[in-house]
Amino acid sequence: MYVAGLILTTLLVLAYCWLIVQYRKWFRRTRLFKPQAGLVPGSFFSVIVPARNEAGFIESCIRSILDGNYPSTLMEVIVVNDHSTDATASIVQQLQTTYPNLHLINLEEHLDGNPLNAYKKKAIEIAISKSKGNWIVTTDADCKVPAEWLTLLDAYIQQEKPVLVASPVMFTHTKGILSLFQLLDFMSLQGITAAAVSAGSHTICNGANLAYRKDVFYEVGQFRGIDTLASGDDMLLMYKIKQKYPQGLGYLFHQGAIVTTEPMHTLSGFINQRIRWASKADRYDDKNVFRILVLVYAVNLALLILLPVNLFVTGEIAHWLTLMLLKTLVELSFMRPVARFYQQTDTLLYFPFMQLLHLPYTVIAGWMGKFGSYRWKGRKVK
Repeated sequence: MYVAGLILTTLLVLAYCWLIVQYRKWFRRTRLFKPQAGLVPGSFFSVIVPARNEAGFIESCIRSILDGNYPSTLMEVIVVNDHSTDATASIVQQLQTTYPNLHLINLEEHLDGNPLNAYKKKAIEIAISKSKGNWIVTTDADCKVPAEWLTLLDAYIQQEKPVLVASPVMFTHTKGILSLFQLLDFMSLQGITAAAVSAGSHTICNGANLAYRKDVFYEVGQFRGIDTLASGDDMLLMYKIKQKYPQGLGYLFHQGAIVTTEPMHTLSGFINQRIRWASKADRYDDKNVFRILVLVYAVNLALLILLPVNLFVTGEIAHWLTLMLLKTLVELSFMRPVARFYQQTDTLLYFPFMQLLHLPYTVIAGWMGKFGSYRWKGRKVK
């Protein structure tokens, strides 16, 4: 029984390592975007920022967008206040006296008191219905964007002619093990995003830095079919668009396009965030994504089980350590070029030590995402 389990775990680890090697090859093949000189801005961007109780971040988010170097006549920011009980709405209203292209929508006024499970999707749909732009850009209220964010996006649109553009997001490192763990975990996800989208392999993106043509959003039926799920306003929509435009997806690979956000400050906040992300796993129609998620979960579960079994059956953990070493070395070979892009190479010193935390975290978040519930922004979500 032990031997059979060891063989199965070994095969899973080898399959996982092959996958990471593929991601590494795709990422290294991805070329930095070089905007052509002399381009005249031509896209009208409607930047949509759903916000719920974000009084501590919303002003810096809005200012980072509107104080950028893109022409104010070709952009607007629409903040959708999602039943905030803090000063989020009043802060936006104060900023409107400075920025005439800043708009505020109160979601509560559009729901007639009917409860939802997917408030964020509804917020985005309502904002798009009132937007002026031909391109929709989404980010989160706790994010900051670089000054050339929209200028680079416009150049990419003009040169590459996509219908949807995914772009990089990164956590800032505050302090402590929890912050460092989140940064490393998220950096690996962002590396996979760049690799997979650039290679045209499967649909993965982050709604904190996503853009798509407004007419395409309506052409694919908005969020219809995925509008009962609390998350998935990014990846599930991306898959719908890929079905209609298989060659229309792009990735803006440029350090000047990196949107930054802070990590979760508490363990419960971190776990709830990851459960929220995992909750859409079985809703992926992109079977490549689903199979990869199953493989990743199976590898972590198998290694988590193998550790005590190895110790109990053989009295040592040599087999487990060998497999963990192989997995870690292959992951590090992928993480090095990713960390260079995000200028986070110094954090890789801690990567091997985070492996023990990563096994139970992946298993617990994946299980709870499928069978449990979580709290997000003060709401309990099933």
